[in-house]
Parts: sequence; C-alpha cells; structure tokens
Amino acid sequence: MRRLALLGFIGLLFVVFVGLGIWQVERRSWKLDLIARVDARAHAPAAPAPGPEEWAGIDAAGAEYSKVALEGRYLSGAETLVKAVTEKGPGFWVLAPFRSARGFTVLVNRGFVPEDRRDQSERSDAVARGETRLVGLLRLGEPGGGFLRGNDPAGGRWYSRDVTAIAQARGLGAVAPYFVDADAASEPGPLPLGGLTVIRFRNTHLIYALTWFCLAGMSAWAGLYILRRRAENGPVG
Repeated sequence: MRRLALLGFIGLLFVVFVGLGIWQVERRSWKLDLIARVDARAHAPAAPAPGPEEWAGIDAAGAEYSKVALEGRYLSGAETLVKAVTEKGPGFWVLAPFRSARGFTVLVNRGFVPEDRRDQSERSDAVARGETRLVGLLRLGEPGGGFLRGNDPAGGRWYSRDVTAIAQARGLGAVAPYFVDADAASEPGPLPLGGLTVIRFRNTHLIYALTWFCLAGMSAWAGLYILRRRAENGPVG
C-alpha cells in the first residue's frame, strides 16, 4: 500500500510538473509576441494621440506602447508624483496634465526625479509655459496602486499611475484613459528625465519550462523505478 501511495504521489507530481512546463511554454509565446509588438510600436513614426472619439476602443492589445505625439500646453499647478523604481534608482514619476490643442486633457509622465529632488524648488525643471509638442509612448492607466500599497489620494501618496483617480483628486475633469511617457527628446532633463520607459522585457520562460519538464522526467523515472522494483520483489507492503 505504501508503494502504491508513493506511486500515486509521484504521478501527481508528474502531472503538475508537466502542467507547469506547458504553462511556461505558453507564457514564452505570449512574451515573444509582447516583445515584438512593443518593439514595432515603440520604433514606429509617431501618430496623433487618440482623441475622445477613440477612447472607448483603446486597450492594451491594440494601443499600449504606441508612439504618439501631442501638441498643446502643460497646465500649471497640478503636478503629481508617483512612486517609481528605475535604472536611476528609487524616486518618483512626475505626472502633469497636458491640454491638447485639439481640446482634451492627457496626463503626461514627464519623467523621473530622485527622492531627494521631489520638490520643484529642489530641481531645475521648468514646465513649458507656451505651446509645445511632445512625443512619447501611450500607456494605459494603472488603477489601484503598486508596491503592495494602495494609492492614497487624500494623503497625496501615489504608487501607481491611476489616471482616473489622479484626475479626480486634482479636479481635472475628464481626461484620456491613458497617459503618455514623454521621450528623452521631449523631456531631456536634467530633471525630470524622460525616456525611461522599460521596453525590454526579460524572457526566461524557456529555462523555467525546461526545468519543469526535467522534474517531470525525473518523476517519471522514479515511478518506473518503483514499478520495476515492485515487479522484481513482488507486491510487498
């Protein structure tokens, strides 16, 4: 009975390991598609940012990481800092409302500032006051929060770029359901520093898949070994 129970457990492990391996293969396919899609969009010519008539149809599969252009002006006095961890270290994204010349408002991620330069008085940035043109990547809003913390609009603590909640907290009215990560040419710094959008994604799913399939093979070998010993020694215990 104990050998049968052990065989049953090994069989369960085999099924689980094979399932995890297949899942990683599927994840790898999804990741490769994402990498190809983002690379194509991020390096394509900039198109006009979607206006209100297009907002209802915007989704991640069809629009995220598309290169877009905006013409208009920043609205002063409504800057929002959102917690960030980047290749430059920990700090904040600087989100500012941008009024398009076409008559709608978009939150623009102007770029990164380190934690010790969060106050505008501590950095040399100056929001463009007149009409300007910027280019960046379209990103969908990030509702709820991040870093295992929920956004706290009342306390002014933001852990994700939740465009709807930020617009409500800032009294901006209707805004686009996306934000735009300004590129380095539009926000060259020194602070905030644009162009830090991550468009390179780790793809280690093949390694994980091979690991799970190897474990499945080891489980199968262990099961066959037990069956062979049982056949040689007889069904004892």
